[in-house]
Amino acid sequence: MRRAIERLLSQDPRVTVVGSAGDGMEGVKRALELRPDVITMDVEMPRMDGVTAVSEIMQAIPTPIVMVSTLTSEGAATAIRALEAGAVECIGKPSGVSTDLVNVGEKLVEAVERASVARVRRHRISLVPPRPAAPLTAHPGGITGGRMPAHNLLVVGSSTGGPPALTQVIPHLPADLMAAVIVVQHMPAGFTGALARRLDSLSPLAVAEAVEGEPVVNGRVYLAPGDYHLTVTKDKRIHLDQSPTVHGVRPSVDITLFSVTEVFGRAASVAILTGMGKDGAEGAARLEAAGGKVITQDEATCVVYGMPRVATERAQRPTQVPLDQVAPALLKTLPAMRLSR
Repeated sequence: MRRAIERLLSQDPRVTVVGSAGDGMEGVKRALELRPDVITMDVEMPRMDGVTAVSEIMQAIPTPIVMVSTLTSEGAATAIRALEAGAVECIGKPSGVSTDLVNVGEKLVEAVERASVARVRRHRISLVPPRPAAPLTAHPGGITGGRMPAHNLLVVGSSTGGPPALTQVIPHLPADLMAAVIVVQHMPAGFTGALARRLDSLSPLAVAEAVEGEPVVNGRVYLAPGDYHLTVTKDKRIHLDQSPTVHGVRPSVDITLFSVTEVFGRAASVAILTGMGKDGAEGAARLEAAGGKVITQDEATCVVYGMPRVATERAQRPTQVPLDQVAPALLKTLPAMRLSR
């Protein structure tokens, strides 16, 4: 697989492969020697696994890293841990079928290109607090039991650098939140389920991949599945579709915000987090024009200051804050009686 990845990258004139390594330990050593602009790394490697290798590289010479993972639940979960350790992108391994190799090759080069502009820092241990003990009756009857239909909605959009950023936002929203939350993270199919499970394990709120037709209710976080646009219907239900990509991505933050503006209007707020490109900027501007609030992550705490920059420029009255203030800023946009009693 290493040779296949090397061939795929070497075929693109924008990429120069300066070296390779057969295992995680050698990978760390070669990274220190070669000081590349971007590293691609398998999640599963002999002698040293991908998460450990990412951690060591990020401690020694912070470098943008793209993880390549199998699309099993275990592989995806490990890729999410690698992102928390400091990697900035993840993609699925090619199957070996020629059409899949071409498709993955294109996605790999795109991921490397996004990673090349990422600002990485020496990794620090996450400051997310442990999840509070839940009562025995938590989440009765599955994902929506006992929940009231949402009258207020919070939307969070993110791309490169988003998964670890989300761990600094979603877990800081209270369990008795009188609003629903929709998260749109640019991520390949197969990885969003693992991200949802990770956020759920950290959060007082219930977090899961969104399901077609489910109602939008208070105290629930809906994560857009990879390769599907997520919209909200007029009767406040989730709709998923595979209509054409927008800004080259699916799910798109803009697509979600267009529907949210129509359904929730001034009762919705959006936070645009780290990411490359401009997805979410037009949707945020439309939401603001309808009376909703726009929050953007500041440049200093972004891995890639693209989406937040454009959203800040397009909005009339955006609130720009560092990452650790995004959750409090979102809560301030809700009505005074935002919590259930």
